[in-house]
Amino acid sequence: MAARIPTLDITRFTAPSSEADREAFIAELGAAYREWGFAGIRNHGIAQARIDAAYDDFKRFFALPEEVKKQYHVPGGGGARGYTPFGVETAKGAKHFDLKEFWHIGREIPDDSRYRAVMQPNLWPEEVPGFREHGYGLYEDLDRLGSRVLSALALHIGLAEDWFADKTDFGNSILRPIHYPPITADDVPNVRAGAHEDINLITLLVGASASGLEVLSRKGEWVPFTADADTIVVNIGDMLQRLTNHVYPSTTHRVVNPPAEQARKPRYSVPFFLHPNPDFLIDVLPSTVSADNPSRYPEPITAQGYLEERLREIKLK
Repeated sequence: MAARIPTLDITRFTAPSSEADREAFIAELGAAYREWGFAGIRNHGIAQARIDAAYDDFKRFFALPEEVKKQYHVPGGGGARGYTPFGVETAKGAKHFDLKEFWHIGREIPDDSRYRAVMQPNLWPEEVPGFREHGYGLYEDLDRLGSRVLSALALHIGLAEDWFADKTDFGNSILRPIHYPPITADDVPNVRAGAHEDINLITLLVGASASGLEVLSRKGEWVPFTADADTIVVNIGDMLQRLTNHVYPSTTHRVVNPPAEQARKPRYSVPFFLHPNPDFLIDVLPSTVSADNPSRYPEPITAQGYLEERLREIKLK
């Protein structure tokens, strides 16, 4: 079933054998997102050694004692930076909290940036020496890859290839290492991550130590999507859905609990949530409005305003 969600080779866009192949990639990527809101990206150029080093450091942090980890929790910060403990985040509309703890790495910006008021400095756990180097290195790699995906999507909907460049160069993007602890009871009502859609423009998921990701198809079926080791899963978020007037749907997905003994093992994953600049105005693109698809959002909203609205809904604020 997982093969139903396409996986594409991005070198057909970044270093194509022909202009025709590049155009075919753009068409195939756009079609995948129109149908699924999800696609796999392979030959992405991020070194496996970089990914492995970051995962090792993230695992070391989550293995620290609770009292040490909680020193990096920022009360009232909406989880924007540092550590968010187990049992806090709750999918919109869900009765039970997600079975996870996580850390947030944000963009490094100068203190005199006009965005400093809404983009706080990063925290770095001194107990894990390589955390900053490997974590922020992975952040930058995924930021670059995300920009390439957005360039292809811009062309697919009739925009200039660099249309997103000056709208995401100071984006409030987040790298989120997640730890789903082992499930020790058989009657847990929660799932590791409840059914939800992402808030941002696009999400890039690098590596996962276990299966569990499921995507809701247009037919209402939950389709497992466990990518190969060399593949990064990239999905559409609500901000891009809104910007494109639902041409690219933000598809509901979840992380289910594995069966039997597999549930007794921890799961780790690292999504990168690519956001626009905080003052970017999310206003429906004219090229996505038609007689068959009239504008669904007459009122624009800033990326920061939309983010804060959604953080309250998932109980991070």
